[in-house]
Amino acid sequence: MIIACLHTAESNIAVFEAAADELGLSRSVLLHEIRPDFLSRAEQAGGLTDEIADETASALQALGGKTDAVVLTCSTLGPSIDRIDGTMAAPVLRVDAALAEQSMAAGGKVVALCAVETTLEPTTRFFAQAAERCGTPFEVRIVPGAWQRFKAGDRDGYLSMIAEAADAAYREGAAIVALAQASMAGAADLVTEGPKPLTSPTAGLAAAIRMASCRA
Repeated sequence: MIIACLHTAESNIAVFEAAADELGLSRSVLLHEIRPDFLSRAEQAGGLTDEIADETASALQALGGKTDAVVLTCSTLGPSIDRIDGTMAAPVLRVDAALAEQSMAAGGKVVALCAVETTLEPTTRFFAQAAERCGTPFEVRIVPGAWQRFKAGDRDGYLSMIAEAADAAYREGAAIVALAQASMAGAADLVTEGPKPLTSPTAGLAAAIRMASCRA
C-alpha cells in the first residue's frame, strides 16, 4: 500500500510520519510531494483561485496514478478536489473532511481551530456539513498571530499559541477541540485543560487506510 500526501509545507512530512507511527503504519508507505507555491499564491490572492485549484487537482491526479490513496493535507486547497475528473483510479480525500467527521462523532460542542485566514472558509464549510448530519454544535476559530509565528520559523511559539487557544476553548465549554491544520498537530500534546485535541494528520491517514483497503 502506498499513500501519497500533497503538502504545502515541508515540515508536514515529519507531522504525517508521526501520525503514521501513532497508527502503526510504516513510514515507507507514505509518498510526500511538497508544493508551498500553491499556498503562498492563495494567500497572496486572498483565497483559492480557479487557476490554483486546477493546478492542485492536476497534481493530485498525477499522484493518484502511482498510489493507492491520495491525501490533500492543506485545508486552503481543499475545494480543489471537486475539480478532479472521474478518471482518477485512486481515492483522494481532504484531511479536514476526515477530521470534521471524527470530531462530530465525539459528542458535545466542537471547537475547530485554524491559523491561516484562507483556511477559515473551507474549514467552516466542511464542519457545517458534518454538523448538519450529526446535529452537533460547533464553532470554528482563528488563532490570531499564530501563522505569522509559523512563517517566521518559530515552531515552538506557534504550537504554544495553538495550545493556549485550545485550553481557552475547553475552559469555555468545548467538549472536544479539533486542530484543523496539519501543522498544528504538535500542539495537541501541550493542551492541559481538556481531552487531547483531534488532529487532521491522524484522522486523514486513518481514513486513507480505510479507503485504500476497500479499493484493494
